Amino acid sequence: MDAERIAIAEACLNAAHDDGLGFPEIVARLIAAGFEGYTVDYRRNTQTFYLPDGDSLELETHLPAGGVAATFKSDEVGRLVRWAQANPADYGYVGFSQKVKAAGCAGYLVSFLGRRVVYFGRTAETHVEHIPN
Repeated sequence: MDAERIAIAEACLNAAHDDGLGFPEIVARLIAAGFEGYTVDYRRNTQTFYLPDGDSLELETHLPAGGVAATFKSDEVGRLVRWAQANPADYGYVGFSQKVKAAGCAGYLVSFLGRRVVYFGRTAETHVEHIPN
């Protein structure tokens, strides 16, 4: 992967963690750079960015340590996503990540091509959100 794309992925990851950019802005920047999606793995604290040619880049997320709850609570994950989308004053990506892990979310897959985000639990239960146009 070229240095420019690596820099964009790193900048987007950092902007999510320090709340410098919101999800729509991050998605727009990654799409413009040619990425087709990414995966966040809360158990490994990694984020992997994917290009259409099969190339990928894995970065450490630097999220606080802590396990993922055994039971996946789809309704709670959906509520937390709506909280994040509303972007209230008390929202932050790190806090969101801690809360969805407590709701049993082991990670999520963002597909720009499919315009959706699939949140998944340790038992492969899922909650799907569509990315608005």
